[in-house]
Amino acid sequence: MTASLNPAAPHHLPAFITAPGETDVLMIVVAVFLVIAVMAVGLLFLRLHTLPERMAHRSHKLQFEIVAVLGLLALFTHMHIFWVAGLLLALIDIPDFGNPLRRIAGSVEKIAGLKPGQGAAVEPEEVSGDLMPIEAPGEGAVEVPKTIPLPRTPKERTHA
Repeated sequence: MTASLNPAAPHHLPAFITAPGETDVLMIVVAVFLVIAVMAVGLLFLRLHTLPERMAHRSHKLQFEIVAVLGLLALFTHMHIFWVAGLLLALIDIPDFGNPLRRIAGSVEKIAGLKPGQGAAVEPEEVSGDLMPIEAPGEGAVEVPKTIPLPRTPKERTHA
């Protein structure tokens, strides 16, 4: 029994129409293209989504962790305002207040004659000296020290 062509069918069929029992090459090519296209769009989306985080990380911003959290919130909640806020925060350069304060603390420790970083370990001396009574509004007399004697050298601090 041979397969005969229906007389109503055209005698010349396009190349993408396969005969029964043969492999459909066009379907395989389209399936591979679709998988690659979905992967490429997903990578592009994730690359764009992590843009603020990569910008903050590259420039060593102090607010890097906040930008990263905003990016995760935007990813999981689908609220784009978090992504925009993270992008703006990654672009803004927040001044570093920590370094000047550390330098001031180091200078004060040097003036006091302490080794660097030792100032936090020293406990303040107990307040002693003459007390002067003053009137607090509505509470009566309260004794307040006139002066607070402080040791002048590190030796006095440890041997007092």
